[in-house]
This record gives sequence, structure tokens and C-alpha cells, in this order.
Amino acid sequence: MVGRVDVARLAGVSPAVVSYVLNDSHPVAPATRERVVAAIDELGYRPNALARSLATARTHTLGLLLPESANPYFARLSSAIEDAAFEAGFAVLLGNGVDSAARELGYVRAFLDRRVDGIIAVPGGDFAEGWRELQAAKVPAVSLDRLQAGIDLPSVVVDNAGGARVATEHLIGHGRTRIACLTGGEGLSSAQERVIGWRGALADAGLPVDDQRLAFTPFSVEAGHAATLELLARDPEIDAIFAGSDTQAVGTLRALADVGLRAGEDVAIVSFDGTPISDYTTPRLTTVVQPYAEIATEVVRMLLTLIEDPEQDRSRLHRVLPTTLLRRDTCGCGPAARADADGALALAGTSAPTTRIEQNQTEPKEFL
Repeated sequence: MVGRVDVARLAGVSPAVVSYVLNDSHPVAPATRERVVAAIDELGYRPNALARSLATARTHTLGLLLPESANPYFARLSSAIEDAAFEAGFAVLLGNGVDSAARELGYVRAFLDRRVDGIIAVPGGDFAEGWRELQAAKVPAVSLDRLQAGIDLPSVVVDNAGGARVATEHLIGHGRTRIACLTGGEGLSSAQERVIGWRGALADAGLPVDDQRLAFTPFSVEAGHAATLELLARDPEIDAIFAGSDTQAVGTLRALADVGLRAGEDVAIVSFDGTPISDYTTPRLTTVVQPYAEIATEVVRMLLTLIEDPEQDRSRLHRVLPTTLLRRDTCGCGPAARADADGALALAGTSAPTTRIEQNQTEPKEFL
């Protein structure tokens, strides 16, 4: 097996200099560094990760705690985070908390046992105990997608209220007046913020805000289907639905078909997330798109900043990113309204042939 001594011998340096190059821990002359790197490449030397972690007190691993990685939104988000972390030289360990405080705490402890350098968490349960253990271990963490009251976790979220407002205003612009809202669990900050946006748009338009047209339900196809049927049973005159996720909206589409209503005609729909599935429904979903790559880049950047400088005031690290409305078929936009799709698609970074996008007016917010 090739070792550090072999690299040193081929490069004509001491083993200590090889260590300096590998760990970037001491200044090394450029020519010397080049010789060491060339020797590493020629011999195919691969440093022992465990030994390096013991020497540097870093493992170059991050823990990622999600509610459910099978959910299309979290699947896309975790992929983007893994890409951003890999670019920064970090591997990612994944845990599914399934919105259970006990299971989330178990994963926090498992991550700590594996000496991760930091944790990105999308908390679904009560994360207070997990946060206390992270503080005691002096391991930095960033909250993603949602916030928890009473916990001063640094965070990266999107403008949920602004995105929901734009979605609802778009439905109002199509002449819809009896607009329902179905969104995630009542205890989730992201779900509550989307309700705030829905309520605000209705109030500003002078339309009644009727809680009979509001449903809190899990972010799943099955829950979206059941909640839509319940909403229609409460008020058969509903003419539009703002769905808090694409996954729920898929269930909404099925529910409308089950009762003989046409999506985009009898009942308009705008959903939230902008996952790939939204482009493969019939009709295709109009949706509020989250900026996945930007979210991932920002949350990894914020966590690595905390890893490098643990003494920062963590309570002031908070980033809110804007969303984008993609207009397709379920909102009622016809081909004429999407005539300028091609120019907008370049901005959206999508190849869908009949999509129009419009940027919501919310600007990114950062508190550092």
C-alpha cells in the first residue's frame, strides 16, 4: 500500500511537507507543492480519512436531517445540497426524521457520534432537545425550509408568504373569487406563512377569507386528495385552489377528476415547490418554484462559515430567498397567455415547451 513516506521519497521532500500540502496547514513553496501533487497523482496515493480527521479535528462530513427524502421536494433539495457540499469538499450523511422529535434526536446523536462538522436540519418535530445537544457538542447547525419558535438556529428559507400571495393574486386575476387553500401541517412555519400569503391576497382584493376553505394536511398525494374532497364537500362552489405543495396538488387533480370537475376550467389550481413532477401532470401544474440551487449553495455556505468561525452570533444569520411563479395550464392561462414562453424559459432554466414564468416581487433578505 502506498504511504506518505513513498510520496515524500518520490517528491524529494520530507513526510512532514507532504502533510503540509495535504492539510494545507503550513506555507509550501509553489514548486515544492507541484512536486508533491505530481507524486500523489503518479502513485495514486489516497490519504487515510480517519487519520486526517484526527489530525485536523475535521471529518469533512455534514449531516442532513430531512422529514422524508422520498418526497419529491426534499429529494430535489437534498440532491442540490449534496452537489453544493461535494463542490466544497464535504460528504453528506442523510437521516429521515419523519416529523418525529424522538427520531430527529436519534439522528442528531448519530451524526454527533460520527463526528460530523455541521448539520443542516429541516425540523418537523420539536427540535429543542436536538438543538441543546448540538450546542453542548459545539457543532454548528442551520435550519432549512422552516423555523421553530424559541430556537435561535441560523436559517435559510424562501419567502413562503410572498410566493403564496403571488399565486393567489394570479388566481384572482383569472376572475376566481372562491379560492381555497390546502397546505402542510398546522405546526409548520412554512405552511403557516403560505396561509398568511393566501389570506393577505384575498383581503387586499376585498374577497372573503373563509376558514371553511382552508385545510391543513400532510404534504402527500393521498392527503391532498382527501383534503380536496373535504373542501369541495364543505363548499361545492370553490372555483380555485392554492395547494401548498406540488405533491398535494397531484392529489387535488385526482380528486377533481373523481367528482367530474376539470382542472384549469371548473377549478383553477396553483401549487408550490416547482418540482419536476409538476411538469408531467395532465394538465400541467402552474406552480411557485423554489430556487433549489441557490437554497443549497446558501445553506452550505452559511454552515461552512459557522464551521470556520464558531464564535459568530448565530441568531443573526438568517436568509430569505425569493420564489418564481411558473404559469402553465392549471391556473387557466391559455396558449396566448404563454406566447412569450421561450424567452422566459432561459431565465427559468427549464426546457418545458409551454411554460411562462414571472418573478415575484420579493427581494432576497439577509441578516448577518
